[in-house]
Amino acid sequence: MRGRTPVAPSDLVLSVLIPVYNEAATIEVILDQVHAVAVRKQVICVDDRSTDGTWDVLERLKAAGRIDVLLRHDINRGKGAAIRTALAASTGNVVIVQDADLEYDPADWPGLLEPIVDGRADAVFGSRFLSGPHRVLYYWHSVGNWLLTTLSNMATNLNLTDMETCYKAIRGDLARSLRLTSDRFGFEPEVTARLAQARARIFEVPISYSGRTYAEGKKIGWRDGVAAFWHILRFNLFS
Repeated sequence: MRGRTPVAPSDLVLSVLIPVYNEAATIEVILDQVHAVAVRKQVICVDDRSTDGTWDVLERLKAAGRIDVLLRHDINRGKGAAIRTALAASTGNVVIVQDADLEYDPADWPGLLEPIVDGRADAVFGSRFLSGPHRVLYYWHSVGNWLLTTLSNMATNLNLTDMETCYKAIRGDLARSLRLTSDRFGFEPEVTARLAQARARIFEVPISYSGRTYAEGKKIGWRDGVAAFWHILRFNLFS
């Protein structure tokens, strides 16, 4: 993996992995944004047993041809499990996770894909802390993110600025080869640990971020932050 391994733009197929849970109000908008990006793509949505009518919206969008692969969990299993389900169904030579809540903008994809297409990277993290525009929200969330990223960096010997970012573009064959087990928000430290263990070439690029409040439907909470500390130790020291 150390030499240049470019991907011909004409061969690029981006598998977009969209875990969905109770996003009836936003899923159609995010799919509009996904399809606005001029890249050949495979759109995979996994409904994690939503209870707000999201599944009905997804079925309508699938029938309209706006979703290529639509899957549904029998029970609510968590974001990490939904990503694993989508990843197993993917066939693209690059994959990326896209949250359905409008916090991350697909217009940032070209910057994420460029180091992979150019052959310099196996994975590219989109950092919310590298000068990209972002909505001003919770101070303690930023402190928690810094602590988790720092602990992850100490364990992996990487120098990331945003380990917890949703936007991680990864070569498809590499992503599908990783041993991933986390069901909830432990996916982020786990996939970072697995990439480090695989000695993947990792780049970071700035992205925009429009975080939402809990009143607007944000799901991650302080318990997930506490659990992330354990996940970092578990996936780096005890694997």
